[in-house]
Amino acid sequence: MCFQAEALNREALFTDETENFRFPTEPEAGDDVYLRFRTARNNVDYVCYIEDGSSLKEAVMEKTDSDGQFDYYEYKITVGSDKLSYSFKVVKGSEFCYYNRLGATMDNQESFHFRIAPGFSTPDWAKGAVMYQIYVDRFCNGDPANDVVDNEYFYIDQNVEHVSDWSRYPSQMDVGCFYGGDLQGVWDKLDYIQNLGVDVIYFNPIFVSPSNHKYDCQDYDHIDPHYGVIVKDGGEPLKSGATDNRQATKYMVRSTAKENLEASDAFFARFVEEVHRRGMKIILDGVFNHCGSFNKWLDGELLYQMSGDYEAGAYVSEDSPYHTFFKFYKDDAWPCNDSYDGWWGHSTLPKLNYEESPKLYEYIMNIARKWVSPPYNVDGWRLDVAADLGHSSEYNHKFWRDFRSAVKEANPKAIVLAEHYGDPSSWLAGDQWDTVMNYDAFMEPVTWFLTGMEKHSDESNPSLYGDGESFFRSMNYHMSRMMTNSVMVAMNELSNHDHSRFLTRTNRTVGRISTKGAKAASEGVNYGVFREAVLIQMTWPGAPTIYYGDEAGVCGWTDPDNRRTYPWGNENLELIEFHKYMTGLHHRIAALRRGSLKQLLAGRQLIAYGRFCGDSVCAVIVNNRAAERDVQLPVWQLGLADGDTLVRHMLTYETGYNVGKINYEVADGQVSVFMPANSAILLATDRV
Repeated sequence: MCFQAEALNREALFTDETENFRFPTEPEAGDDVYLRFRTARNNVDYVCYIEDGSSLKEAVMEKTDSDGQFDYYEYKITVGSDKLSYSFKVVKGSEFCYYNRLGATMDNQESFHFRIAPGFSTPDWAKGAVMYQIYVDRFCNGDPANDVVDNEYFYIDQNVEHVSDWSRYPSQMDVGCFYGGDLQGVWDKLDYIQNLGVDVIYFNPIFVSPSNHKYDCQDYDHIDPHYGVIVKDGGEPLKSGATDNRQATKYMVRSTAKENLEASDAFFARFVEEVHRRGMKIILDGVFNHCGSFNKWLDGELLYQMSGDYEAGAYVSEDSPYHTFFKFYKDDAWPCNDSYDGWWGHSTLPKLNYEESPKLYEYIMNIARKWVSPPYNVDGWRLDVAADLGHSSEYNHKFWRDFRSAVKEANPKAIVLAEHYGDPSSWLAGDQWDTVMNYDAFMEPVTWFLTGMEKHSDESNPSLYGDGESFFRSMNYHMSRMMTNSVMVAMNELSNHDHSRFLTRTNRTVGRISTKGAKAASEGVNYGVFREAVLIQMTWPGAPTIYYGDEAGVCGWTDPDNRRTYPWGNENLELIEFHKYMTGLHHRIAALRRGSLKQLLAGRQLIAYGRFCGDSVCAVIVNNRAAERDVQLPVWQLGLADGDTLVRHMLTYETGYNVGKINYEVADGQVSVFMPANSAILLATDRV
């Protein structure tokens, strides 16, 4: 008779960088750090800790604990001031494997190893926080007195327009169309935002700027009076058809008068105080790669020269104190030198010339400090196109190191969060950004799996649609490019101001407003798939971020159609209640904010995963198939034993959702779950 030894149980192997398996999770230089590794009980000969670049190479870990299912091995290290990376080796007889950020593997590439950056921590308040992104002009009009008026000024080939019909779809050339949303409107809706379960408000830019998106900053020092308070009015709008902003005296008074700027700043300080009183935080959008042609340092529209209260802009005079803030290609073109460097060639977006202007560098560092300091006390920055700043990679990284230092010295609990596409690891080494808007490790994998659509609705990929294995491969790879404390605060969005609304993506239709028209964005949408996405968003590691109106059923193609107004009075109330349930569960279940993540199942139109932290254990199943199915979920991998019970807290499906509690008892290490078509379920231990 041939005896075959039990094989190495790779599904039981687990460790990560959460408090379950590394403590402290964010060590300082000189700290002792305890690393923990899990194996199946009595299943391995030994486990080794492997430190990269160390003469130690491999060290056998000590088995310190066991339970009915698992053995636990520990190893203590003392961290110095340098960053370190490490992995593990598991041996059973002649069989072995390595374990790194991608899990059990035979290919132990250093780039996927666990990492420690001594002294690097991300704000505790942001770990798992529910964020709410507001595009201010389209959220709520609380003060009609500060509305942009028709023909107030000329911008990008059109006179600006006040849109009086709040429900009108954005036009294809939307940049100069203003609906009147403002900070007073947000203040008026703080009860709604708070009741939605929001921890953090993230504003698209709110500094003085001529567009409705405000990524073309006119004055970093002040809140736009059109969003704040206009106490001094006057002047005249342009005559219809006029294109010379030297006649735009009304806009000049409103946007440059010190009385309006100071009143708006003071209003904003009071607004932040009220938000903080309610226990919420605020993140501002910082656009520091480029400014706008209206900017007071350039004065491309001569507004500041006309006001008579400002120094000459660099467009106006070669002798301007701001000459070095911009790169000019002609030395003999003043006055009105339009040869400056524009970001991607856009003359309305002059690129800031930091390398040749220490004065500009210090100015922006002061801006970084100013808004996170009293009396404003905002809680962090979201950084627009952060990888583009500067003229070289070396300078870019230097700038963000200095920016981080400036912000953290002024407000140690502030977050530094960047917009970024692609591998962010060189910025997330502990000395620059805290985290990123999570496109690669959240928005894209969720979108491809659930809809087969690209995040702009510009293309479809049927091979990725419903591919559960690809979903986890993509998620695991891109999450490995960040340390876990960056993952835990990453902005996990389904939609935002740059991409189509997720609800529109569920119609699986390629299109834009210019090709399909606005109404088509709402046709053929699948609310069951949308609810699946929200359940993933609220149960995945990171900071779930709701784009205003998503919770109310707003649709839209990509920019500018994604910037529709919030539908006050016409909300999808059922969707709002569903979001409230999900944010409530996200807050109550500790594992969803801080817990480890474990893949459980991956198949066609099927994913399942668990989150666990101490006694808090939960499991998620997503059936994206348009047909029902039975699922056997291996919850033993989460530490649950036969006889334990999981409780259903949420079931979503095509026509709605159900929060009725049903118990699922573990048998043979599994729970058996019936899943309706296009459904998702959240199960959790009753000790949440």
